[in-house]
Amino acid sequence: MAGSVHLIDRRLNGGNKSATNRQRFIRRYKEQLKRAVGDMVDKRSITDIDSGGEVNLPSRDISEPTFRHGPGGNRETVHPGNREFSPGDTIQRPRGGEGGGGGSEAGEGEGTDSFVFTLSREEFLDIFFDDLELPNLVRNYLGAVQQKKMVRAGYVVEGSPTNLSVPRTMKSSLGRRVALSAPIRRELEAATAALAQARAQPAEAAEIERLEAQVAEIEARLKRVPFLDDLDLRYRHRVFVPQPVARAVMFCLMDVSASMDERKKDVAKRFFTLLYLFLSRKYEKVEIVFVRHTDNAEEVDENTFFHDPKSGGTVVLSALELMHEIQAERFPVGQWNIYAAQASDGDAFGSDAGKSARFLGEKIIPACRYFAYVEVPDGQDARQSSLWVEYDTLTAAAPNFAMRRVCERDEIYPVFHELFKKETA
Repeated sequence: MAGSVHLIDRRLNGGNKSATNRQRFIRRYKEQLKRAVGDMVDKRSITDIDSGGEVNLPSRDISEPTFRHGPGGNRETVHPGNREFSPGDTIQRPRGGEGGGGGSEAGEGEGTDSFVFTLSREEFLDIFFDDLELPNLVRNYLGAVQQKKMVRAGYVVEGSPTNLSVPRTMKSSLGRRVALSAPIRRELEAATAALAQARAQPAEAAEIERLEAQVAEIEARLKRVPFLDDLDLRYRHRVFVPQPVARAVMFCLMDVSASMDERKKDVAKRFFTLLYLFLSRKYEKVEIVFVRHTDNAEEVDENTFFHDPKSGGTVVLSALELMHEIQAERFPVGQWNIYAAQASDGDAFGSDAGKSARFLGEKIIPACRYFAYVEVPDGQDARQSSLWVEYDTLTAAAPNFAMRRVCERDEIYPVFHELFKKETA
């Protein structure tokens, strides 16, 4: 059996930097890079949130263990090209701290600056969304665009040499040789017995020669049975079997009413920007439906969702009803994984909060794999909105429903990571 072949990629990137070493560095310091990437997202604008860039890693995080002489003791060191010191001179220790880039005073001592590592856009997004996934996603649809998987389908007598099954071929060869040689062996046993009897009893020399010739001819016939024949060859057969694909739809519901000021809208848009990048990066078959609502809801395209300045009153129920209509018409539950994310400041008037919570619990959540509600309150306001209070009554009975509050933009990534982290993470 042929041994495995290992290919080592030694091609160089620009600047004589090895791609293999670069990937090894990313794997080794992934945790430090994740923290640095999370800090980068908080400081970026929405349009630049998915671009690569330079990350600063503290030197203490990437320092390697080394062996060195401890303090004290006498040791001799030879420095080639020394023009400053003579034997017996004492070298003073450098003043200031060692490492971390700081001395005790300005201009004193030596240190090490932070390590700067440049990430490409692909590397940035891979690290950013590494341990995130859509919860409860299942493969539930066998459609026109199918994923195919090769499965074993027995053996055939013709095929590629790489698919040759040696054990099955040898079994077939053994069976054929047994079947063909069995009658010849019985004939050989009879001829050998007759020859032995003729030699034991007085017999003519011509008869003995005839029997010897007969035995020799039978043995030659037995040897002509081939050990391996083309009929014995058996090749592993594989066929493509269609596999169900995971189809999912994400409903993005954003409140753009007058109570959502620019700060709140910026926080909500950042959350949905991360969600959009996450879905488009990690999943190929995920539809995204954008719904904006004031006192009435409408389905819009991506550009309108993020940039339209429209404002007005607040009726949360209108967005939930529109989502339910779109889902029932275009995304059957048996064929689609239904997801939804809602962002609002929770400012609902009158009975709208109670009606929205009841509609959510009766119509939306039973059809959803996961529903995430993100509330953007006024600053660090600890008071709970009427919508939050009504929604909170659903959390105990709905494990696929999650609620989080985001007050400032630097809280978006931790909340987003918590909502969509892998179940094993």
